[in-house]
Amino acid sequence: MERPPVVTLTDAAAERVKALVAKSDEPVQGLRIGVKTRGCSGMSYSVEYADEPKRFEEVVEQKGVRLFIDPTAVMFILGSEVDYKEDRFTSGFTFENPNEKGRCGCGESFHV
Repeated sequence: MERPPVVTLTDAAAERVKALVAKSDEPVQGLRIGVKTRGCSGMSYSVEYADEPKRFEEVVEQKGVRLFIDPTAVMFILGSEVDYKEDRFTSGFTFENPNEKGRCGCGESFHV
C-alpha cells in the first residue's frame, strides 16, 4: 500500500507555485516547505524557493508542481493541505494542519 503524501495541494496552491517558479530570477525546481521556531505560539510555516532537494527531504509532486518538505517539518505538517488565498488585504499560502492544537491570535504561528 502506498503511503499518502506528507502534504496535499489545492488547485489554487498549485497554480500559485507554478507562477512563483515561472517568475523566479534563478532556476528552481519548486518550493520548500518548512517549520521555524518563532511567534507567540511557538512555530510558523516557511515557504521558499528550492533549486534542488536537500538530504533526507520528502519530495511531493502533485498537479504539475514539486514541493520539497524539510525533514524536520514532516512530523509537524503530516497530513496538511496547502492552499493559496487572496483577498483585499492579504495573500499567501495557508495550511489546514490536522496536527495543530492551537494558533496565536494573529494567526502567524501555531503549536502541536
